[in-house]
Amino acid sequence: MASTQVARSAAEQALLDAAERLLVEVGYAGISTRRLAEKAGVNHGLVHYYFGSMENLLVQVLRRFTGRLTARQRALYADPDLPFLDKWRQAMRYLVSEDAEYEKIWLELQALAWNKPELRDRVAEVNAEWRGVLVEALAEPRRAYGIGMPLEALVSLVMTFNEGVILERAQGITGGHGELLAWIDGWLAGKEAR
Repeated sequence: MASTQVARSAAEQALLDAAERLLVEVGYAGISTRRLAEKAGVNHGLVHYYFGSMENLLVQVLRRFTGRLTARQRALYADPDLPFLDKWRQAMRYLVSEDAEYEKIWLELQALAWNKPELRDRVAEVNAEWRGVLVEALAEPRRAYGIGMPLEALVSLVMTFNEGVILERAQGITGGHGELLAWIDGWLAGKEAR
């Protein structure tokens, strides 16, 4: 029995890893069950047997990847020795360079959910996870910097900013991004200097 569970776990992980790579390389539209199984090195019937559907598997990919990144972000923002400005700068480095693969997967699954209402709530849970990270991260700086905006509104502003940058970068549009990030950095630096 234990060897069966180990084999199943290995096959599931191989499918998740392969789906993550394919979402980045070819997007949702380029993934077939056979192509995914071939990339994972498993029988194509295991996709539906283990996950129920390709969409369920892809949502699991998003959740798994999100879990890794939100844990990283929470650790970053929880560091008591790092000023908020440095935390923000690191988060922006992730946004504009290091997290490009995740961002592609995030956009792919959002687009899939637009046309598959049964997936909307599941993708919304991922959005809620990111909002939770930002609520924790922005509560103290909001107070310290005297930002009069309600916390939920500030979180929505940052989420919308991030989504806009991600979407434009996916389309090859970067005009104004550097300038906007520099302006925000300068504004935050001015707040920290007080």
